[in-house]
Amino acid sequence: MSERIDWDDDAAPHIRTRSQRYPDAVDIEPQWTAEAVNDPDRIVDEPDRQSAHVNSVRVVGYSHSAAMMITVVALRDRDGTLHGATAWRTTGKPRRQYLEGAADD
Repeated sequence: MSERIDWDDDAAPHIRTRSQRYPDAVDIEPQWTAEAVNDPDRIVDEPDRQSAHVNSVRVVGYSHSAAMMITVVALRDRDGTLHGATAWRTTGKPRRQYLEGAADD
């Protein structure tokens, strides 16, 4: 089953313009996040332990279109749809965890 993620009119431009706010950041296209959240090797933290929201989700997955791992933070509504809050190129410990998990397969 495919996971659905929606980006509203404020959140989509936010991730598309990350490089304007953060040095060395990569701008993220919303369709890339759909690939990441549907990656069969993704790492899912639900609820996201780093969020104050009980319906928060953090996903680390690979986007083939972007040719990189992406961390996606979203809120899940009552219908199960994810609503994107932010996303960025995955680095550091989450990247290592993803690669270690993929190597186990």
